[in-house]
Amino acid sequence: MTVHLKSPQEIKKMRIAGELGSEVLDFITPFVKPGVTTGELDALCHDYMLNVQNTVPAPLNYQPPGYSPYPKSICTSVNHQVCHGVPGEKKLKSGDIINIDVTVIKDGYHGDTSRMYYVGEPTIQARRLCEITYESMWLGIEEIKPEKHLGDIGYAIQSFAESLGCSVVKEFCGHGIGTKFHEDPQVLHYGHTGTGLQLKPGMIFTVEPMINSGKASIRQMADGWTIVTKDHSLSAQWEHTVLVTETGYEVLTLSAGVPPKPKFRF
Repeated sequence: MTVHLKSPQEIKKMRIAGELGSEVLDFITPFVKPGVTTGELDALCHDYMLNVQNTVPAPLNYQPPGYSPYPKSICTSVNHQVCHGVPGEKKLKSGDIINIDVTVIKDGYHGDTSRMYYVGEPTIQARRLCEITYESMWLGIEEIKPEKHLGDIGYAIQSFAESLGCSVVKEFCGHGIGTKFHEDPQVLHYGHTGTGLQLKPGMIFTVEPMINSGKASIRQMADGWTIVTKDHSLSAQWEHTVLVTETGYEVLTLSAGVPPKPKFRF
């Protein structure tokens, strides 16, 4: 595993890309309401990225080995969809929850972030899952500082989510990011303290736990991209891109509309 430590100049560019990615989520927020289709949300984000930000939507035509090219500019994962939901003609309805995952490219550098949104009024169970997932992401981020290990991040996320009766999806993880969409290291959302790669200043990676209200088992849909829970239980995900600093961490995907850090319950 070769983890590229970013230079001050690269970090500056990653800050810009991260803020722009988060600003796309700010922009789309008022459009997430009953009756809109995920395809319409994709078109709005695509236009905003290209014509307002002058950024490139990284997911569009992205093709990792073994996959067909991803056909849209954002990912929209609704209710029991875990990740990589492909926008389409399905209309959102009141009570739905949706994850919108955005990655922009600016001057060759990637800004990757996602948020959960409530469509109308969520159920108590849906709101609870989204809040637990958000808190679990932040508990993982709070573990980030030099000399800590990737396993510390995963343990913080897993132990918290499972203590509240939820499950952690293990097949997908966070990742290093920079001039490439996905770089080393892989950032698992489960694990043991003191294990895994030791963190060093200049590392930049995502923390993006996928938490299910039911069992952790998942399956892939026929489109080759969309991942859903096998038991049809709700799933939620939040994502930030984070820099390891000399003394701790810096979240790079911040903007005016980003939700504040939660008040931890433990």
